[in-house]
Amino acid sequence: MTKEHNEYIVPEETDQRLDYFCCTLSSDYSREYIKRLITAGDVLVNGQKKKASYHVKAGEIITLMIPEPVGCHMQAEDIPLAIIYEDEDVLVVNKPQGMVVHPAPGNSSGTLVNGLLFHTENLSKINGVMRPGIVHRIDKDTSGLLMIAKNNETHRNLSEQLKEHTILRRYYGLVKGNVKPDRGTVDMPIGRHEQLRIKMAVVEKNSKNAITHFEVIKRYAQYTLLRFELETGRTHQIRVHMEKIGHPLAGDPLYGKGDKNNPFKTEGQCLHAHTLGFIHPKTNERLVFSAPVPPAFKEILKKLKQV
Repeated sequence: MTKEHNEYIVPEETDQRLDYFCCTLSSDYSREYIKRLITAGDVLVNGQKKKASYHVKAGEIITLMIPEPVGCHMQAEDIPLAIIYEDEDVLVVNKPQGMVVHPAPGNSSGTLVNGLLFHTENLSKINGVMRPGIVHRIDKDTSGLLMIAKNNETHRNLSEQLKEHTILRRYYGLVKGNVKPDRGTVDMPIGRHEQLRIKMAVVEKNSKNAITHFEVIKRYAQYTLLRFELETGRTHQIRVHMEKIGHPLAGDPLYGKGDKNNPFKTEGQCLHAHTLGFIHPKTNERLVFSAPVPPAFKEILKKLKQV
């Protein structure tokens, strides 16, 4: 079987198990898929096989050998979906943390798309068979609101609104440290990380402008709850910007400090897409939806109040 070889250099200040670290290399890889690769000997550390529990060290070379996909059959699955709004053109879903948006290697089932295919036969085809209806994405470990296009005309309209930066997108996120200004703006371009290609970074070369507005909601002893509003929508934008200004999102496995930044033992970053607003493509009505932070997020905030 043909295998795609990918090499990554472990960055500084990384203190993670091998399986967790490999999961940070791409949101397309589930932890179970990575563990199967490790067991099969398709993950090497400096050319040697290691156990999933091995803690990687800065400077080590991680080699992932990804088997060539044997074709992908999109399958409808009866997955409960938290549907906030739906009509004949558009659908708004509250995605839970841990759910991948669309199928990819290592995540061929259990995705939002699998659930959408069971829920409705009407999804736009613009993004191909792998991403029907998907206009925009949020990370696997980010919870919150997504808009889904049920036909191509709607998809093109919503995509244009994204391009023109007229979509309202507000997030709640818990970051490390005491953010001193009550509000502020991070205006720094984002592009691919020079060493870790799956990771994004603030870079000048081959980058796009990225603007994140933030406001302090509450300060805790060692953390700050922020409300973010995106002016642009770059990959990992909030996570990258917060890391750059010294306040990584709590629990972020890729842009935080690994296990050291996750005392709450979450499955990923404490980030929730709370508010989503757009102009309805057919009625021209302004629609705004919100979804409360999930129970696990609320529990963390409750514990912080008690400290």
